[in-house]
Amino acid sequence: MRKYLAEFIGTAVLVFMGCGTAMLVGCDPGMGSGYLLTALAFGLVIVGMAYCVGNISGCHINPAVSLAVLLSGGMKIADFAGYVAAQLLGALAGAGLLAGVFKLGEVKDMTGAYGSNAVSGLGGNGIIAGLIVELVLTFIFVLVILGVTDGKAGHGSFGGLIIGLSLTLVHILGIGLTGTSVNPARSFGPAVVAAIDGNAEPIKALWIFIVAPLAGGALAALVYKLLKGGKEKEE
Repeated sequence: MRKYLAEFIGTAVLVFMGCGTAMLVGCDPGMGSGYLLTALAFGLVIVGMAYCVGNISGCHINPAVSLAVLLSGGMKIADFAGYVAAQLLGALAGAGLLAGVFKLGEVKDMTGAYGSNAVSGLGGNGIIAGLIVELVLTFIFVLVILGVTDGKAGHGSFGGLIIGLSLTLVHILGIGLTGTSVNPARSFGPAVVAAIDGNAEPIKALWIFIVAPLAGGALAALVYKLLKGGKEKEE
């Protein structure tokens, strides 16, 4: 249960700090400061949580990461189910806390939907483009995680910092396109809370931010396994 509690707390903090920063400063690409602050907020949460709960649960706080670890043989299906449940509940708790704070404090939500993801930054075939963006960004992010956490990588105590910076990197590109999910739980919590608050638009697009990140995580696991297998053969 300690692992699941760690995942719950980590995901709640991710949503509260990351989405909360987006709500406070906005994510308009034309306003660079808010855009970059949001990217940094998500990345810095991962750095902090990696050194806080990483030794307890591995600090997945993301179903796409847990899926990649499962497919890589790093966890059992029962643990995977427990991790995902804890992550979804943590995201709901984080988004619910944000809703309470912003309403009680009468603070304007600059995102309009608790930091929910959307394909509003994409025109034309936005759904297809959004799926591609989220798949590719998740693939990059999870591939970094698999490499950094590989026992043979030798990154030592710098692992959490590298992963956090990688999340910041994918946010810098993705915020203006999809708001950057790369994490089904991070999208789930704000979308559900927004729907409860009367805004159903985010939950209509939620499937994009579940399907694409999970596919990206699975692809990263497959590719890393192939790359690692090739390296071991060379050795």
